[in-house]
Amino acid sequence: MKGIILAFALAVSSQFSAQELYMPRNIKKAYENGTRDLSGAPGKNYWQNKGIYNVEVKVDAGSKTVSGKETIVYTNNSPNDLDELAIRFVNNLHKPQSPRSGFVSKDFLSSGLHIKSFIVNDEKYSVDSDDWGTVEKIKLNSVLQSKAKAEIKIEWEYPLSLQSGREGQIDPETFYVAYSFPRISVYDDYNGWDMIPHSDRQEFYNDFNDYNFAITAPKNYVVWSTGDFLNPDAVLQPEYVKRYKASLKSDKVMHIATEQEMKSGKVTKPNKWNVWKFKAAHITDFCFALSNHYVWDAASVQLKTKRASVQAGYKAGAKDFEHYVEWMRYNLDWFSKNWPGVEYPYNVMTAIQGYADMEYPMMINDSTIPDNFQDARLTADHEIAHTYFPFYMGINETRYAFMDEGWATTLEYLIGIDENGEAAAKDFYQNFRVKRWINDPSSEQDQPVITMSTQVSGAGYGNNSYVKASLSYLALKDYLGDDLFKKALHHYMDNWNGKHPIPWDYFYSMNTGSGKNLNWFFNNWFYTNNYIDLKVAATAQQNDLLTINVDNVGGFAIPFDTMLTYEDGTVEKLHFSPSIWEKDQKQATLTIPIKKKVKSVTLDGGLFMDYTPEDNAKAI
Repeated sequence: MKGIILAFALAVSSQFSAQELYMPRNIKKAYENGTRDLSGAPGKNYWQNKGIYNVEVKVDAGSKTVSGKETIVYTNNSPNDLDELAIRFVNNLHKPQSPRSGFVSKDFLSSGLHIKSFIVNDEKYSVDSDDWGTVEKIKLNSVLQSKAKAEIKIEWEYPLSLQSGREGQIDPETFYVAYSFPRISVYDDYNGWDMIPHSDRQEFYNDFNDYNFAITAPKNYVVWSTGDFLNPDAVLQPEYVKRYKASLKSDKVMHIATEQEMKSGKVTKPNKWNVWKFKAAHITDFCFALSNHYVWDAASVQLKTKRASVQAGYKAGAKDFEHYVEWMRYNLDWFSKNWPGVEYPYNVMTAIQGYADMEYPMMINDSTIPDNFQDARLTADHEIAHTYFPFYMGINETRYAFMDEGWATTLEYLIGIDENGEAAAKDFYQNFRVKRWINDPSSEQDQPVITMSTQVSGAGYGNNSYVKASLSYLALKDYLGDDLFKKALHHYMDNWNGKHPIPWDYFYSMNTGSGKNLNWFFNNWFYTNNYIDLKVAATAQQNDLLTINVDNVGGFAIPFDTMLTYEDGTVEKLHFSPSIWEKDQKQATLTIPIKKKVKSVTLDGGLFMDYTPEDNAKAI
């Protein structure tokens, strides 16, 4: 027995030493505690907490006030007794005294959350929410023991921001109501309570909870929401119930209600208030929108195991939004079958015309781009791609934005090839994504991608999260090949669907899923100050052999093409994957058999744009 234990200990020790990837001490502790595993899978001791939320919320279109009451049954699955709860309310970002990442107008500011009542296990607490920021701790009078549950009841209200972004007043009679209820912040295995304030730059990190929402809306207002619509017969007039239900079975895009019908007041039941009910299980957030004049379009799309409803709410005359349902039907099907090749996991997807270009579970809030359908469609593609990262996988976007934005950027590019052709997709990706990074030599651009997202700002934040991360995923796809890359990606997604992965879970899952030790690649792309800059250092041609020495000045392990121009004017293109940098990431020697005289060589990284392209060519 002692020999077996020793052998196991040596194996674990060698696995740790072989991993070669820096871990902060708290992350290392999670692996030592067995909540995470070096295979990339959740460890044998993995846990996450959960809330069951029953929320009654009312939106007053006159006062622009959201009020509500909720009951949360919160389960402490952690091994720790909790003597406090952290309560998160993102909309307190609007309070004048809240820390923010940039300038806001006066129309953005509001008084924030007002807690009317706060009760834990039938015990009333005195809470002064005037002093709250976006996340605050409440000391519990009785400890919430490990594996126990608590019932929290909260009554609250807050004003809708006049300036609409991710939430607020889109117009005086259209509202996007997101982050609208106080929630229990995440308590996790590697950092305890998530107490990072929301600053309006980094995005979100929430538990997988179950939600039941009863939304009280004024007469003539239609509500679109996360989750399954439970009571259409109770809130819609018969003709519109009929159209709505028909859309759930139809490939054809139809108007559930036109602008004229909405304004006529005959779409909803003629009550002063209507209560719209929705439900969603094991999901990281819940939001809704309402309007009394937006056009309501819908259809559905048949996926492998279900038919998903696709809906859009928009202002009449928004030319791009007139196509949104058609576009979304296409991208739900494409994402399910191609990349990531995992079936769209929900029953509905709804797009609302607003100002945010932002994703939420089962909903997106997009600005209109009526004069550029390609850009408009790619915006929808990008936001819906977030279904997988961060929602299907519960990404901590606040700390590790590259784990979701980088993937959405990659999926946007891949579906863009199908929609617009490879040349147009490449051109868009280079111009919109890569150029602003690679042509900016300032120090903030070269911060390692693994750097916590809260510690980088401005363009450095955006390029770490979107551009460099996306390029790393595309480089790994090139290195492994499509089949093996997809196999490894699915292994990662299967490991962490419905759970909370961190970067090391991605790294190790991809190692295991591919059957390769990719740590050299992850070190190269995530832990360095690298950028993209290749140089043809020297060339030599002897008889039927061409030798090219390539310096990797910038350091990133990228794929590239080598163009050989022969003296007779013909051109040959050879592709080199990032594997060429596996042994030496500073210099590579290309040895190429040739049958005729070469005049010049040129290196072309394609999407992987070079900082100094002028030294990528050499005459021989």
